[in-house]
Amino acid sequence: MKLVSRATRAVLALALAAGSAALMAAELKLSGDQEVPPVTTSASGSGNIAVAADGTVSGSVKVSGVEATAAHIHHAPPGKNGPVIIPLTKGEGGSFSVPAGARLNADQMKAYQAGELYVNVHSAANPGGEVRAQIKP
Repeated sequence: MKLVSRATRAVLALALAAGSAALMAAELKLSGDQEVPPVTTSASGSGNIAVAADGTVSGSVKVSGVEATAAHIHHAPPGKNGPVIIPLTKGEGGSFSVPAGARLNADQMKAYQAGELYVNVHSAANPGGEVRAQIKP
């Protein structure tokens, strides 16, 4: 039997106390080679996106090596581009966060569970996307 760490139990307890247990908090590594088509860039990014059982989305990403203009969560499988479903809010120092109250609908939850959502960050040089990471449940 695998033991659950004390930290994991604490996070789960907090999520349950908040009223919605997180399905998964995806750790993201954004890069240009995940863009469609791939982008040659020195920019990179990282972050976490969590989706709760009720579809509530939270989290943020941070990029470096680029002057980012926008960031979004999109609906499409790896290797394809898709529509924006959640625009992220730009913060300081290359950070973008999911706005409070963001929620996936039933079809978007199915897409999330199938690994068909991604985050990408846009720039003036690459308005279609500078760096990207698929959100994996």
